[in-house]
Amino acid sequence: MPAPILTPDVLFFFDGHAGSLPLYEALAQRLLAEYPETQIRVKKTQIGFHDGRLYACASLTPVRRKANRPDPFLTVTFSLDAPDPSPRLVCAPVRPNRFTHHAIIGAPSDIDGELMAWLRASHDLGRHF
Repeated sequence: MPAPILTPDVLFFFDGHAGSLPLYEALAQRLLAEYPETQIRVKKTQIGFHDGRLYACASLTPVRRKANRPDPFLTVTFSLDAPDPSPRLVCAPVRPNRFTHHAIIGAPSDIDGELMAWLRASHDLGRHF
């Protein structure tokens, strides 16, 4: 049975950011549909999606200047084994063959095939460690 999407911890996380909650719901629904064994872990600054290992996070961390991000927004963070040059992403090296990528979404339609392909690659990368 998939993890519940809206728990008291999740609602508390989005307190004061109600506009971002539907973005999280859409992301969580897509990830749980693809990976039903996913566990959702709410921390102080992020919500992690785990399937054996952490493969994606949702946060309210503003990785772009306010003028360059939608309102409301949600930052989706994931790891890939190489930097992706997409203008949708902010990338930072972590260690050899591991790069953290941040994508900002402002509408459920931003959770498209391209973002899901990156999240699949991150999920698969976690399976190899």
